[in-house]
Amino acid sequence: MPIERLDPRLDAIVEADADWEELGSGFGGPTGPAEGPVWIAEAGHLLFSDIHNSLRMRWHPDEGITVDKTGTKNGNGQTRDREGRLVVCHHFSRCVDREEADGSVTVIADKYRGMKLNRPNDVVVKSDGAVYFTDPPPKVPFTPPEHAPEIDCAGVYRVSPDGNRINMVVRDLINPNGLCFSPDEKILYVNDSNQYRKLIMAYNVEADGMLDLGSARLFCDMRGDPRMGGPDGMKVDVEGNVYCTGPGGIWILTPNGEHLGTILMEGRTSNMNWGDSDWRTLYFTGARSLNRIRLKIPGFPVPRGALAPSASS
Repeated sequence: MPIERLDPRLDAIVEADADWEELGSGFGGPTGPAEGPVWIAEAGHLLFSDIHNSLRMRWHPDEGITVDKTGTKNGNGQTRDREGRLVVCHHFSRCVDREEADGSVTVIADKYRGMKLNRPNDVVVKSDGAVYFTDPPPKVPFTPPEHAPEIDCAGVYRVSPDGNRINMVVRDLINPNGLCFSPDEKILYVNDSNQYRKLIMAYNVEADGMLDLGSARLFCDMRGDPRMGGPDGMKVDVEGNVYCTGPGGIWILTPNGEHLGTILMEGRTSNMNWGDSDWRTLYFTGARSLNRIRLKIPGFPVPRGALAPSASS
């Protein structure tokens, strides 16, 4: 069965007999999978990254999958800001940038204290416009051999809403990867995909957007599951349930970190995002594929500042 049910509370989130649908395959390659799905509501299509081939792909229900952009410099995670502009993490150019309405590109972050970033991986934009992203260590073949690290750690960063300040808000993770906010944006979840850790951490967000590191706590530990996969992409629904790729597929966790069940998938699952007009379809990428499944509880719209649907609507 495609749904592994560990707790009856899962029935409120997904039908017991639900199945996911593959929309396309053949993406990615030795240096990276399909990644970074993001729904473009006004156009009714989904964008996602083909890291290995430096392509941004587009899926439309009437047109299928086509190439949206070439030469993305191994683009990975992507989201949208309050104005609907696409914000993208790039491995090869080691930056986070923003695509303006006129097609020009603005670099949001490429250095910290004068040192080049490692390889920005995933990104989320808070409703106030602040940009938070993960920056795991350089790693061949995700980055070229000549990309020697300049920063002595892997970090999680915050760029202020005005774009003038960049702060490292977490520095003690080995391989920070996916991240997402709780519905009220008072908690930031960040996972560590290092093969010996496989965990999700939770941090309280202070009024100025910084993280209270003293509040750091283990939210979920996936190390006890021997199946393929680990924490990577991560999202939250309007009721605060956390969805994170993990061993066996996509883990569904309560706001307290209880594992309710898993959307099962063979091989690696890399990232996910909600879409469709009611935000109840979870689109997710595998190592080589794009897929979707219908859920009962909607996720948060992108941009984050848009009005979120209710679970009862």
